[in-house]
Amino acid sequence: MSDAEPKPFLFSQENGLAIISINDAPWNKMTLAFMDELEALIPKLKKDHSIRALLITAEGNKNFSAGMNLKELAPMIASPGKMEAMFDQRLRVLSTIENLGKPVIATLFGYCLGGGLELPMACHFRLAAKEGCQIGLPEMDLGSVPAWGGSARLTRLVGRMHSLDMILRAKKIDGPEAYRIGLVNEVIENDQLKQRAIELGLELAAQPPIAVSEIMPCIIKGSDLSQEESLRMERQAVLNTLGSEESQEGMMAFLQKRKPVFKDRKA
Repeated sequence: MSDAEPKPFLFSQENGLAIISINDAPWNKMTLAFMDELEALIPKLKKDHSIRALLITAEGNKNFSAGMNLKELAPMIASPGKMEAMFDQRLRVLSTIENLGKPVIATLFGYCLGGGLELPMACHFRLAAKEGCQIGLPEMDLGSVPAWGGSARLTRLVGRMHSLDMILRAKKIDGPEAYRIGLVNEVIENDQLKQRAIELGLELAAQPPIAVSEIMPCIIKGSDLSQEESLRMERQAVLNTLGSEESQEGMMAFLQKRKPVFKDRKA
């Protein structure tokens, strides 16, 4: 990428919250360069103990993302190997986000289509704009199917009935409907959406980082295990947090009737 070309996304950090903002307004398409740079950044965020939560949003106020840039896809059609490698990368990046061990928030506004929904579904919190959202997996209209884990994650989030309805009909839903079926956590007035996402991010970043990193796999991975296996994971998480500085601070804050202050996790 030349210095003259805009960066695929903008990055900032404040008080333990990292913010990634897709930088291709108004459509904010997820280009090849975007995914390459995201793949390089996410592992660094995982290792950086000063980062305790992540917000993924997009520039402008028109669209979160219209998904992949199909013009970049066209030259790959004649090369199945390149296509497969490209889709493998996307699955890999989204899995890394989902298993970051730190809470990840996504904002949904305007078009959130294809990859523009599959990326938020790999996040742990989704906030949607009250008006103007078009949320969906429209691949059927292109004679194809979701390729970045869309069918798997959507079904886990909203159930088979709603997943079939959205995917087979290439159906687009708005923010309130996404909230009704359990796809998003909150619906926010459009002009307050990004600020609310930052507020939530800062709240999550203030939580005890070791406890957060221990409980997240219990919830994310434990949901696919038997109850007995999930309970074992939880018990190990309890043992891993007992006696930690975090647990001592939490107990002292409770006894002293003050808000706990949890420090960054040590390497």
